[in-house]
Amino acid sequence: MPRIAVLDRDLCQPNLCTTECLRYCPGVKTGDETIVIDDSGRPLISERLCSGCGICVHKCPHHAIYIINLPQELEGRCVHRYGQNGFAIYGLPIVRSGSVVGLVGQNGTGKSTVLNILSNNIKPNLGGKEVAAAETLNKFFRGSELQEYFSKIEGKKFAYKPQKIEVVERLKGRSAGDLLSSTDERKVAESYVKTLELGKVLEREVGLLSGGELQRLAIAAAAAKDADVYFFDEPSSHLDVYQRLNAAKVIRGLAEIGKSVLLVEHDLALLDYMCDYVHVVYGGPCAYGVVSSPQGVRVGINVYLDGYLKAENVRFRDVPIKFDVRPPAKGRVEDKIGFSYPDFSKDLDGFRLRVGAGEVYSGEVIGVVGPNATGKTTFIRMLAGDISPTNGALDFKLSISYKPQYPKVEFEGTVHDWLRSKLGSFDPALGPEVLNPLEVTPLLNREMKNLSGGELQRVVISGCLGRSADVYLLDEPSAYLDVEQRLQMSKAIRRTIEKREAVAIVVDHDVLAVDMISDRLLVFGGEPGRSGVARGPFKMREGMNLFLKELGITFRRDPQTGRPRANKPGSVIDREQRGRGEYFYI
Repeated sequence: MPRIAVLDRDLCQPNLCTTECLRYCPGVKTGDETIVIDDSGRPLISERLCSGCGICVHKCPHHAIYIINLPQELEGRCVHRYGQNGFAIYGLPIVRSGSVVGLVGQNGTGKSTVLNILSNNIKPNLGGKEVAAAETLNKFFRGSELQEYFSKIEGKKFAYKPQKIEVVERLKGRSAGDLLSSTDERKVAESYVKTLELGKVLEREVGLLSGGELQRLAIAAAAAKDADVYFFDEPSSHLDVYQRLNAAKVIRGLAEIGKSVLLVEHDLALLDYMCDYVHVVYGGPCAYGVVSSPQGVRVGINVYLDGYLKAENVRFRDVPIKFDVRPPAKGRVEDKIGFSYPDFSKDLDGFRLRVGAGEVYSGEVIGVVGPNATGKTTFIRMLAGDISPTNGALDFKLSISYKPQYPKVEFEGTVHDWLRSKLGSFDPALGPEVLNPLEVTPLLNREMKNLSGGELQRVVISGCLGRSADVYLLDEPSAYLDVEQRLQMSKAIRRTIEKREAVAIVVDHDVLAVDMISDRLLVFGGEPGRSGVARGPFKMREGMNLFLKELGITFRRDPQTGRPRANKPGSVIDREQRGRGEYFYI
């Protein structure tokens, strides 16, 4: 059985340990060099000498070591490895002309690495120390569609929309229109500007755009290039439901003209809507990843949620992910009002938000949905006390814990230090109820400034839920999280609210996350950027029908998993649901 030993160099803190991995290793005690310490003070683990006992894994105080026994079928299939004891990726997806191929899997299992290999940004080394020669690659992929792909990779043209759109923001001094014109090799920019509603931002400097505007600009700029293969890494981040479907139209349009498209996406409804095939990527986050054989989109997503690949006889999740057919109502105490608010409004730089009076019950989670730029974040900030209403008063005497839309933490110190500064003393239940499910415990000794977007999101959510409060306000908590992390985030919020008989108000654009967590809905509408109006809270059925009707979208539930699936516009089921006025719950 092949075995790999992986060291997460970000988690390894040689200055904060006594090299327990070396001191407790049975191989070292018998005189073998199973583990040696390199010049940086970090361990190097010999996979040939390692017995797989796992003692170093359990003794490492920073959870930085992984010893993994791989299935025999994976021996010799490593496509790329980041050095000795580094992350390894096994297998690659098939890129097909005229098709959109999706990758679905946990964060940290190599999806972005796969895109970089197929876009020729990373030269595969097949698990060795040196980049593999063309002849070696040809032999490795012989008999598969990837053999031809790599034989012609040097002559291919690629377009890449990166995961981190901050790289686009760095082009300060250039206008959005100038950037788009410079990439418009197919002369389609005008069409994309209309579809992605970019007309109002073309004259603005790139560095001044919001996250959603940057995302749409990056999608348009990548799609406008004249390339053979297009790569989109998490194109839905910061976009509302309507904008996500518009982005899907642009991406699907590339396949319809014969182009090859490969994308990574955590919004399963969007992935289902735009893809032809799906590869499941499973493994150990930050340790290794395995790319499955291609599946039909519905089957592939359901396989991912079920956690079992029947064709490969691999189970990668102990418990399947299921969605409630009925919206949750646990914990809600209808005879106990958590808080109420009057009519109020806010005027802000030519934008006006009007909010109707409402009340929220103890133990209740209110989902907030609506298009971008209709005032959802402004509403949350007024409840949090960051800004004051122009008309009306919010004078409730409640303690509030707030997670902002774009968590930016300027803090010199570790995650543990930051949480301690925010929370004071830790509630004994914080670990098992929040930190462990959100996978924050292994990050406690990491420097805050070195966290990725998803890691920072989970830490800031933990800080928000760790405070004792009457009202919890969370703005887009699902951004940068994978499907499993979104599920755990939803459960952590639910546990916190029920335990403390508090109230949570959660803004999100992922229909699955909203469906999973909400008891009732606040629905925002209006003219984006000019006016917004908040209505509700409504019961889930009424709220979803109102929201989706205004967007012109219908959803149905998958009979196997209960997950929401977007209907193709004009399909039989889409027409039937519109005729009945049922846009979601049927």
